[in-house]
Amino acid sequence: MTTSGPGTIYPNVLHADRHSALWRCLLLPLWIWIGEQVVQVRASHQHFHPHSIKLPGDITLGGLFPIHARGPHGVNCGDLKKEKGIHRMEAMLYALDQINSDPELLPNITLGARILDTCSRDTYALEQSLTFVQALIQKDISDIRCSNGEPPIIRKPERVVGVIGASASSVSIMVANILRLFEIPQVSYASTAPELSDNNRYDFFSRVVPPDSYQAQAMLDIVKALGWNYVSTLASEGNYGESGVEAFMKISREAGGVCIAQSVKIPREPEAGEFDKIIRRLMETSNARGVIIFANEDDIKRVLEAARQANLTGHFLFVGSDSWGAKSSPIAELEDVAEGAVTILPKRVSIDGFDQYFMSRSLENNRRNIWFAEFWEDDFRCKLTRPGIKLDSDKKKCTGGERIGRDSSYEQEGKVQFVIDAVYAVAYALHNMHQDLCPNSHGVCNSMDPVEGRLLLDYIRAVNFNGSAGTSVLFNENGDAPGRYDIFQFQMTNHSHPGYHVIGQWTNNLRLNLEEMQWSGGDKSVPESICSFPCKPGERKKMVKGVPCCWHCELCDGYQYQLDEFNCETCPTDMRPIPNRTACCPTPIIKLEWNSPWALVPASLAMLGILATSAVVITFIRFNDTPIVRASGRELSYVLLTGIFLIYLITFLMIAEPGVVACAFRRLLLGLGMAITYSAMLTKTNRIYRIFEQGKRSVTPPKFISPTSQLAITFILISVQVLGVFVWFAVVPPHTIIDYEELRPPNPDLARGILKCDMSDLSIICCLSYSIVLMVTCTVYAVKSRGVPETFNEAKPIGFTMYTTCIVWLAFVPIFFGTAQSTEKLFIQTATLTVSMSLSASVSLGMLYIPKVYVIIFHPEQNVQKRKRSFKAVVQAAKLSQKTDSQNGDTKIEPDRSQ
Repeated sequence: MTTSGPGTIYPNVLHADRHSALWRCLLLPLWIWIGEQVVQVRASHQHFHPHSIKLPGDITLGGLFPIHARGPHGVNCGDLKKEKGIHRMEAMLYALDQINSDPELLPNITLGARILDTCSRDTYALEQSLTFVQALIQKDISDIRCSNGEPPIIRKPERVVGVIGASASSVSIMVANILRLFEIPQVSYASTAPELSDNNRYDFFSRVVPPDSYQAQAMLDIVKALGWNYVSTLASEGNYGESGVEAFMKISREAGGVCIAQSVKIPREPEAGEFDKIIRRLMETSNARGVIIFANEDDIKRVLEAARQANLTGHFLFVGSDSWGAKSSPIAELEDVAEGAVTILPKRVSIDGFDQYFMSRSLENNRRNIWFAEFWEDDFRCKLTRPGIKLDSDKKKCTGGERIGRDSSYEQEGKVQFVIDAVYAVAYALHNMHQDLCPNSHGVCNSMDPVEGRLLLDYIRAVNFNGSAGTSVLFNENGDAPGRYDIFQFQMTNHSHPGYHVIGQWTNNLRLNLEEMQWSGGDKSVPESICSFPCKPGERKKMVKGVPCCWHCELCDGYQYQLDEFNCETCPTDMRPIPNRTACCPTPIIKLEWNSPWALVPASLAMLGILATSAVVITFIRFNDTPIVRASGRELSYVLLTGIFLIYLITFLMIAEPGVVACAFRRLLLGLGMAITYSAMLTKTNRIYRIFEQGKRSVTPPKFISPTSQLAITFILISVQVLGVFVWFAVVPPHTIIDYEELRPPNPDLARGILKCDMSDLSIICCLSYSIVLMVTCTVYAVKSRGVPETFNEAKPIGFTMYTTCIVWLAFVPIFFGTAQSTEKLFIQTATLTVSMSLSASVSLGMLYIPKVYVIIFHPEQNVQKRKRSFKAVVQAAKLSQKTDSQNGDTKIEPDRSQ
């Protein structure tokens, strides 16, 4: 073992700090009064302390151990605690034996001890610890005389230079408050409350175990390693439990990522049904299956019992502090409930020398331990005979020949190593102090008589030696030992020896072997303890106010995608979210396909129309000089048939894939075919109307009725349409666009970009508007010419053509504009437009030319030259028509066919 002295830090340590001196001045009278009462009450027990062990020595150390559990109401002490009490206390005796037999450590100096039972109760421990300060209380006995007049001889109690203990943090805190007033250093082997790290309040307190702040950090690291973010805490009322949970909550808040669902405190004196209430409260947040527990053994056991009674075996996932550690007593007969529990314990090893020492203890060789007989009875479940006490017939008699580990189960208690290290820490401090103050002296010199408490404290804080486990024992400025923990898990299945298994270590950082862990039923997968399950792809987190680990998942709806964990963003216009809504993808582009029903029907009608038109043209060309062809006005007929052909042709341009050329021809031909057709019809009806109107007034024929004039008028009317289109070309050159807004329904999966020409609904109507004007005008003239005898001209067929065409286009308007909100708007409107144009062309073709073709082909005998009618005959017919109309609009005049 290596040691180190305090160096040059000691010239100033002989002076107490002003804060400590002030408290001593204030509280010393109180403690002196208490001490006087203790001296008076215990005056008859100066030579025998029934609740303490006294080992003589040159220097005496105090010891505080929970030999007994806390008693019921009104009783200080309860049942014997074999492991936490007897094992630990014997570890101190063992360490003293080792030190006193070591010639290199404190040579020629024997360490003695005064060991007291705290009964696991802080108030009782405070009363017991007054024994340690009796020697420091000056009692005025000048007024006391014996019966013979002599002053009394009062034996001065032994002076305790340092105290080993206590176990529970609440006890250490209570005791530390009195020991610091008398400057007695205290070294604990088990107290881990973070509060004890306050060097201003507990400046004489040190410990060889790490504080719970380290333990809390280790437990937080375990929780995070298991992927948990929502846990509850459970603490026994008192400094240990409450400060441990407080440290865990503080660290978790600072680190983030873990939220506390419930923080439950177990009362110091729980009432009946209290633990059932605790389980019910924990179940209020049932998702928080992880339970961080800082509680004593009794409370742990009763929590497990309550969980079983509530039929929640396997639900809670306990993470226990070092008070649970690797102990079997809290989980006895509750193994199924505790299965999977992860516990933490300061890193330790089993001390073989102590095992040999303890198992060799017997009633004969261990008489210095006043509680050993009680331990013997409890361990071997027998009864020792005592004078005047009748032996219980239910228990066997102890023979004294029983052996620990042979006739009873034995396992070294977890804190034995730290008890030994605590005793050695004080011993090394005394050794270094002796070397500095008594360099050439054997035994205790005057400089160490008495031992100065504050100076000894500084030597304790400066020690650095290899402890019983082979690890270094040292203290920081607050008297805390470094954090070194073993991580255990209680496992039952898949192991030949069910029990606690080491699954990791923590030394400033966690090393956890997840593959070695198993949970209830032997399951290898880590159970979940989370407030909210992870959101699915495409869902954002909407945090619950005040609980950073809880959230609601909201789907990024419509055309939104998941930008990050907490936000959704709308996709650009030309994109749509992918199915899982984690990104955007280009919107598919569609156009009207040739194999679509919306294209097949119009294309079929247009093809039939083109064939019919072509047949008419061919027939007219073939019979160009026949009377019927000549009488129909060959020049205007060819113009009109050209317009009809272009009307049919536009259907294929409207269905074709949009491009610059296709779009240009759409603009040009969409209105041109109809303009040609209705310009020719208007010219015809206007000629007929003018001839008959002129015939009513005079025998002079009207102007511009020759074929050349008719063609000129027709082309002038057509040029207006052509001029408008070319102006449109100049202002807005033809081009294609992809319309993403037209087909953008609520369901983004149905969204499409539509490839089309830059022709809006309004532009289409504007393009057709001139043709509609021609159509309406032509209809007006057809109505005015309705009284003309049918043998003279085509007025009536043209009239019927225009009436039917108007009906077709009146039906077109509501269909075209009524589908503006449809998801198939493009297809419906294109089909409606092309079908309407094909129907109007078919009406014109059918009414005006099919009858003529029929006569030419099937009745050639009627296609003969008749006597030519002069304008005089027309005038006569006009006058007869006028006269007949004035008498009875319904009377028909049969003209004289002999003309």
